[in-house]
Amino acid sequence: MSNTSIHRRAASLGLLLCALAPALARGQAAKEINEQTQLWWSLNSTSRLTDRWGVVGDFHIRRNDFIQDPSFYLLRFGAHCWLSNTLAVTLGYAHNWVAPAREEWHTWTEENRIYQQVQYSTRLGRVGLLHRLRNEQRWRQEVEDDALTGENEFSDRVRYLLSLTIPVSGNLAVPSLVLSDEILIQFGPKVVANTFDQNRLFAGIKKSLSRDWSFDFGYMLVYQQKATGYQYDLNHTLRWFFYYTPDFRDTKSAHDSAGSEE
Repeated sequence: MSNTSIHRRAASLGLLLCALAPALARGQAAKEINEQTQLWWSLNSTSRLTDRWGVVGDFHIRRNDFIQDPSFYLLRFGAHCWLSNTLAVTLGYAHNWVAPAREEWHTWTEENRIYQQVQYSTRLGRVGLLHRLRNEQRWRQEVEDDALTGENEFSDRVRYLLSLTIPVSGNLAVPSLVLSDEILIQFGPKVVANTFDQNRLFAGIKKSLSRDWSFDFGYMLVYQQKATGYQYDLNHTLRWFFYYTPDFRDTKSAHDSAGSEE
């Protein structure tokens, strides 16, 4: 083999290694998991005004290290339309206040969201099933060195939730079991290494307090990928959500199901 051929092959190998170096570096980055405890509380409302129209709203508080440190506050509301007794769509807005990303930082960031949602509730025997598909357009303030840059990062996030409500007794005073899982994926100019955003797995109980009030309480495991792609949050979360579902219609349709999931 001539020296020219050897040099050409060596040059080609060098170019190949240079091209693969970033990918190899990413592949060698060890997965880092930040494990923590959280408390997540919320008040959720779905108010029915007519056979077709209603309004929704919810307020959330999530804290890290159980209750020691703030994580975020979220306020969301929207217009809710029943296409049938089991199928509904929602268009709304949400605002999120997010605690500093690092322990030594002090700058809170804000996020504006517009969201569209479709949900379908049905039953499989005595088990209630809820399917919910939500699409969110998100504008989040950017932070650099604990200071706002004045720029906003845009992303589109798609969420799918499947929730099962399982009665364990014919006595309404006995809570039902609730199992749910929600997967969230996102897209955007700066979403490179974490198209998978997070997964939320929940197991707990659901209890009616009155005709209009209920709550669910239990354990949620939140597994979230960070922007680096190799860093993850594993959050052991105690979740306690309250639900207020008044019906302000003058007359109720005879076929309405009082037990439909929202």
